Amino acid sequence: MNDHIVITRTPEETKALGERAGKNAHAGAIIALSGGLGAGKTCFTQGIARALGINEPVTSPTYAIVSEYKGRLPLYHIDAYRLSGEKDFIDIGGEDFLDSDGICVIEWAEKIGRILPPGALYITIELQPDGSRHFLYRKI
Repeated sequence: MNDHIVITRTPEETKALGERAGKNAHAGAIIALSGGLGAGKTCFTQGIARALGINEPVTSPTYAIVSEYKGRLPLYHIDAYRLSGEKDFIDIGGEDFLDSDGICVIEWAEKIGRILPPGALYITIELQPDGSRHFLYRKI
């Protein structure tokens, strides 16, 4: 996949974009999300969960760091915001999620970017002054 940008204008459009990503994801997929507070990372992840048939509420796992959900495929939702870097990620067993049977979604992925494996989908989300979000997709 070449780098490309998708624009969403509402939370529902952001969830729908995540849902498309979830429908296309396979076991072992890694989706790394980067973007400031309020950019739409968790909203995007909620769409992925919807595509996987997960009915329970999906919230940011900032304090838990990792939330696991059961659906068509397991969803491992990781929030690296409170981690100080790759070592912290490794210390919590994060590498196991990168090599899992489910879909691994990592918020604040820039904190651990150097250990993401080739083939991970890296999405940078930029909140625009008009409230829209620009999603820049690239494979690493």
